[in-house]
Formats: sequence, structure tokens, C-alpha cells
Amino acid sequence: MTDHSAALASFDKAIAAAKGADEAFKALQDLARASVGAKLFTVMLVDMANDVSRRAYTSDPENYPASGTKPINYGPWFDIVHKQRAFFVANTIEDISKVFFDHELINTLGCQSVVNMPIIIRDELVGTMNILDVEGYYTPERVEMVREVLSIPAKLAVLVARG
Repeated sequence: MTDHSAALASFDKAIAAAKGADEAFKALQDLARASVGAKLFTVMLVDMANDVSRRAYTSDPENYPASGTKPINYGPWFDIVHKQRAFFVANTIEDISKVFFDHELINTLGCQSVVNMPIIIRDELVGTMNILDVEGYYTPERVEMVREVLSIPAKLAVLVARG
């Protein structure tokens, strides 16, 4: 197993000093990039009571701004991430295109693989951490690394972001 102690120590320092959502999610982004790797990083938060989601953080505000809400899109991706509370993993742009309408933009950004990790707090799905990179990047070993290294920090980042 890869030693992520330096990346986790850096996250610990950053999250302890974070004052708000942007700083909390930036700390999580830095940990994701240092431990697993991610060309594009976003956090989506969900409000199931009102049937909407919103991008709370993005590493690419030009192409994926963090503003406004959108209706939750029910379908196969929703079933995996929201109902089963499982990771959605796709390692080709063809697989991404089956669930994301913006697959062409994703591809132009040099991203052809994705991991969407559900963030669950108090037995409620509160959002997803989304990391994207080149085709074939998210191998089973890297997906397990996401689970082991990023799951708890993602929960902490959301709690810090909430204030």
C-alpha cells in the first residue's frame, strides 16, 4: 500500500485552518490530487427534500462553475450513487457518455475516466466527490485508494463547509 501520510498531514493542517466551504473543499481537492490523482475535481451537494443538487466546489470554474441548483437527474447513475450508495466508475468516454450529457466537454478537458464517490453523513447521502482523469486511470487499485484515503476526509470537508 502506498504511504499517504504526508498528503494526509497536509490535509489535516489545511482542514483545521479552513474557514468555509471553498477552503475545506480545496483541502480535499489537494488530498485527492496528491493521493490518487485528478485532472478535474468537483463536489456536488444534494438536497433530496427539494429534489435539487448544486456544484459546491470546482477545480475548473470556467467550464464547471459552482453556482445555482439543478434538478436531480434520476436514472442508472442515480441508482448506483444515490440508492446503492456505491461508487460510479467509468474509464472510457464512451461509458461516461451513457450517463453524463456533458461528456463532450469532459472529453475536451482531457478527461475520459471518472469516479463519483457518495458522501454519506448520518445515514443520509449529502453529496458526491467527483474526480476525473485520463482514459483508464481509475483502476481497481486506485478506486480502492479513493475509498481508503478520501472517504473520511470528504465527510469532514462537508461538515466544515456547512459551518
